[in-house]
Amino acid sequence: MISGGQSLRFGNTTVNILSDGTFLQDGGALFGQIPKVMWEQQVKPDRKNRVRMGLNCMLIQSPSGNFLIDTGAGAKRADRMKDAHGLNGNKLLKELKKIGLTAREIDMVILTHLHFDSAGGCTKLDRSGRAIPTFPNAEYIAQKSCWDDANSPSERNVRSFYTEDFAPLEEAGVLKLIEGDNEVAPGIRTQVTNAHSDGHQVVLVEVGSERIAFAGDLIPTPYHLPLISISALDQSPNETLEAKRRLLKMAVEDGWLLVFGHAQEPKSGYLQQRNGKAQFSSKTL
Repeated sequence: MISGGQSLRFGNTTVNILSDGTFLQDGGALFGQIPKVMWEQQVKPDRKNRVRMGLNCMLIQSPSGNFLIDTGAGAKRADRMKDAHGLNGNKLLKELKKIGLTAREIDMVILTHLHFDSAGGCTKLDRSGRAIPTFPNAEYIAQKSCWDDANSPSERNVRSFYTEDFAPLEEAGVLKLIEGDNEVAPGIRTQVTNAHSDGHQVVLVEVGSERIAFAGDLIPTPYHLPLISISALDQSPNETLEAKRRLLKMAVEDGWLLVFGHAQEPKSGYLQQRNGKAQFSSKTL
């Protein structure tokens, strides 16, 4: 199991699991059909039945550039989010600074999807209060179907999107919409899962013999490793079930390091099959 903030070096490529902070999510929504009497044995909710979760991102530094996966919640709605979601965020730029990078040095931002807790940090407010790209020299990558969903959300998921997180990217000409699975950079490819939201994608990184999968919200925490553990917030739970089954099978059989989009600790780990279930293995880096 790998903790956040740790650098993983593979030859001339370094991978960092970064955090934009934490927020609170309703436990019932987080665990879906799993009864509270069962899930609270693993994680304790607060008095309002909320569970604290991470806002995880991943940075790949390679000879091809600096690639950031997801951006956390950002700072634009810090006060409002603090009240509604217990947000303790806006830490991503500080995390980058610790490893010697500024926002201007990010070459590409790959978004698993456009919900506020994964894409909120894509933009920031300038002195006039206008939202502008946080990473001015980066190309931002998202699925076209995700973009379409974010711009025309249903009543069920309208509160997951904030236009100011992503519209300024198109206005600035830094947004690239892709369709389907793509190799977006050498050794970095996206794989569409949908499930959690239309156009949700996991990001697969291969460096030599090492393989890392950023699972985003498909498997948001280690508590969601069991196939039956699916968030009530997922747009298509049956798709989640099958996409999870495929990703977990790949992680177990081919030795992928799985990185969770919203875990606190551990934020990642290798898996093995035990008693018919995917569980953490003892393998570490």
